[in-house]
Amino acid sequence: MFVGNTIGFSSILGFLLLLAPPGAKAQSSSECLECHSDPDLTMEKGGTEISLFVDRGEFAASVHADLECVGCHEGYDPFDLPHAEKISPVACVSCHAEEQFENYEKSVHGQANVNGILKAGCAGCHTTHAIRRISGATIQERHSYAVQTCAKCHDDVYEVYMKSDHGLAVKAGLPEAPSCIDCHDEHEVAHIHSDESLICSHNQAAMCEQCHLDRPDVRMRMGPSGSFIASYETSVHAQAVRAGNEAAATCSDCHGSHEMKKGSNPQSRVYRLAIASTCGSCHGDIEEEYEQSAHGKALEQGVLASATCTDCHGEHDILSPEDRRSPVAALNVSAQVCTPCHTSVRLTKKYGLAGDRFLTFEDSYHGLAGKAGSVEVANCASCHGFHSIKPSSDPTSPIHKDNLAETCGRCHPGANENFAKGSVHVTALSGEEEILYVIASVYVILIVVIVGGMFLHNLLDFIRKSRRQLQYRRGSIPRPHHSHRLYLRMSLSERMQHGILVVSFTVLVLTGFALRFPDAWWVAPIEDLSPLVFELRSLIHRIAGVVMIAAGLYHLYYIFFVPRGKQVLRDILPVWKDVTDAIETIRYNLGLSEQRPKFSRFSYAEKAEYWALMWGSVIMGATGFILWFDNTFLGLLTKVGWDIARTIHYYEAWLATLSILVWHLYFVLFNPEIYPINVAFWKGTLTEEEMAEEHPLELERIKQEEREEELETFKAAEGADGK
Repeated sequence: MFVGNTIGFSSILGFLLLLAPPGAKAQSSSECLECHSDPDLTMEKGGTEISLFVDRGEFAASVHADLECVGCHEGYDPFDLPHAEKISPVACVSCHAEEQFENYEKSVHGQANVNGILKAGCAGCHTTHAIRRISGATIQERHSYAVQTCAKCHDDVYEVYMKSDHGLAVKAGLPEAPSCIDCHDEHEVAHIHSDESLICSHNQAAMCEQCHLDRPDVRMRMGPSGSFIASYETSVHAQAVRAGNEAAATCSDCHGSHEMKKGSNPQSRVYRLAIASTCGSCHGDIEEEYEQSAHGKALEQGVLASATCTDCHGEHDILSPEDRRSPVAALNVSAQVCTPCHTSVRLTKKYGLAGDRFLTFEDSYHGLAGKAGSVEVANCASCHGFHSIKPSSDPTSPIHKDNLAETCGRCHPGANENFAKGSVHVTALSGEEEILYVIASVYVILIVVIVGGMFLHNLLDFIRKSRRQLQYRRGSIPRPHHSHRLYLRMSLSERMQHGILVVSFTVLVLTGFALRFPDAWWVAPIEDLSPLVFELRSLIHRIAGVVMIAAGLYHLYYIFFVPRGKQVLRDILPVWKDVTDAIETIRYNLGLSEQRPKFSRFSYAEKAEYWALMWGSVIMGATGFILWFDNTFLGLLTKVGWDIARTIHYYEAWLATLSILVWHLYFVLFNPEIYPINVAFWKGTLTEEEMAEEHPLELERIKQEEREEELETFKAAEGADGK
């Protein structure tokens, strides 16, 4: 019996030689083909008729054309008919590398054959008598041959694959196009869940990256950069795969396997309209939430600009929300996820969205605390939700008016309806809340007028006093002669009160504006110098506020109950002379008068600063207290009331700070008559020259009192002598 009967009956028996052995001759092949080239030559086995036909042309073009038939079909005598009772199977391994057969036997094809299931033996892929030469074939020929060969058994997969971008590339003859063997290998095709498989979950990314990352020609054709592709390795999906989670997403889970198409193709699994469904294959519950959200419904209606999964979470580099690098981390979600769309001029105009929502959020306490590094403070998602974002008109939305108290209550225990009374996204100067706009506008005008007036006043004062000092130095006018006597200006108690005020006020300014402007150039060095101090700035700010208020309360006790303090209060009360002094000083500095007004213990400038400080301390203390205990006062005053306190606190801080910088520091540091500094705050005394320049009436009063005291003493002594 001829061995070809067995080959035809069993469908596939062996892998024929790829390369002809040197020196082989075809002495008997032509003799065999005398019979086997007959298309009608058949035999019957097991009730089945089997063709014994061998096409001369195909055989002549095969790699085995120079071999004798008996080179593969051993033990045959072409002249002995029938040839043999027992047919010896063709043993491809007798010529080909044993390693190839070992790999094949481990493969899914080899294991299937071992188990009695005839799938893909050597001849099944390489054929019997029409074996082609693979080594030396062009890449296109190799790919095309591999695809067509696999299609013999996997025709359903073949049809899907040929419609994919990979299949179309193979059809177009692109040398970089991947075919079956590039992804599944050749002889050692492993089951997709086997650790040996190129496409198992923990090997698949590396396999895809061989082309999409390591081959510049492929990257250039596809578009994404190497860093974008490689970023998958740091994602939560890749980390889960490395941890042994086989269900974690890898390349084919998102892009598909045989049906892979570019994201721009509407049939692609990563096409914009399909992304939620693709992600939902693993995250089904989240997909259901998203489909009911404003974003999901808009996308369903064809609004391709609406956000989908990858817009928020990223594509390849998806990170855990707990990872500070993730765009959906608490510190980043507002600025990196919500802002790009909700501040886009193109999108806000096209779809009628409010374009200032991030700016108003950023200006709020929540936004500022978030920018400063707080991970506990509310961000956009805290109020609007994550995947189930809905408009405020939707009764199921967390920002619907009926649900706001509950939403606020997640962070603010005991929140009531007052929390929701007032605009949430609002800035003082936006005009959305009229009362805030009025307050802010009034403060802006006051700051410009008052601080601007202070600057102009001090500039004129500086010019006039500088000229006078130059005249002293040049000898143009004689410098008044004074003794070296010192006069008490500030007692120890007053100096301590002043020192506490200076330190607490400075700390309040630095920590307050650091919270308001966390990105300012001067804030970074503070954070670099001491991150712990920077993180505790809110606590430090409040401690400084308490210290300043305590110092203020002690000062009230001092001026009402301590004799020297009572005198301070009497001397610093405003009188009409302060108004005339201010007018005359301006006239003097403008050169309209040659007579400089004389000041008593406290000039109009010092009185104005003192009472402004007293008023500012009350305002800042009260509003700061409201801001500190936000839960309580939001419930009592409503959000509008709390916003009023916040607005006043902010603008009053600017007014106080600029006033100190422009007014107070000028008189104690840059005043030409006392430059470089007035040390009375430290020593507590002034020289007679300083008293004569700044407080001549006070100096005259002191000397007059001393003369009167001396006179009384003299009279008393004379009276004693007369007796």
